[in-house]
Amino acid sequence: MSTWEEPGLHWTEEGGRDAPVLVLSHALGGTSAMWDPQLAALTEHYRVVRYDQRGHGRSPAPPGPYLLEELAGDVLVLLDHLEVPSASFAGASLGGVVGLWLGAHAPERIDALTVCGTSAWLDRRESELDRARAAREHGTNELVSPTIERWFTPYFREHHAEQTAAYAAMIAGTDDEAYARCCEVLAHADLRAELPSISAPTLVISGAEDPATPPEHGAVIADGIGDNARLGIVDGAAHLANVERPEQVNALLLEDRGAAG
Repeated sequence: MSTWEEPGLHWTEEGGRDAPVLVLSHALGGTSAMWDPQLAALTEHYRVVRYDQRGHGRSPAPPGPYLLEELAGDVLVLLDHLEVPSASFAGASLGGVVGLWLGAHAPERIDALTVCGTSAWLDRRESELDRARAAREHGTNELVSPTIERWFTPYFREHHAEQTAAYAAMIAGTDDEAYARCCEVLAHADLRAELPSISAPTLVISGAEDPATPPEHGAVIADGIGDNARLGIVDGAAHLANVERPEQVNALLLEDRGAAG
């Protein structure tokens, strides 16, 4: 486990040192452990680098407000620190929005892109700003229940209670102010016009039962990017399809290695 000096975020790497680099970025309210279900499969092929977003997991929360380009800039700083000219990138939810920005604005650094449970434009600015206010006034612990309901289907919550509780703890452990600032990033993010400029091979993954970013949002991303993007829909999964249906998501990642690395 390691950190770098600026901005001081926590990161880890696993897999072959000489393998292609794949950076994994997690959802709002999560940590890098959100990608644990993919790690064994991906490290057979990649040098997997995971990091905690600002104020999440073991990363500090620098002063705000935050801008999307700053969250994406954290990835570029990490790549510079690792002396990696370019890498593949996979992001879930907020991490996917970061990935879309990188694909559009730093194409020379992104070899291939995967986004899971992601939207180029959420079209719910006020609800995201309300969520930011709730985090500041009541803390992230008060947001656990509605977030878990978006992240996982009722079946998963019932039959995987211990795993669900671990993800609930991630949300509650997120810095309140950092969570609010990231909500504000999502409230203002609109990357629809920038999708055609993404040239990296792109895999878009959507949970068929995702109430936060339904498959229509994934279709907008894939259609906006064009011929070098494809959409994979995972049945029986809500927002965090990689956790709820890891076998299916791992298969998508590995059969479409052009978009995974």
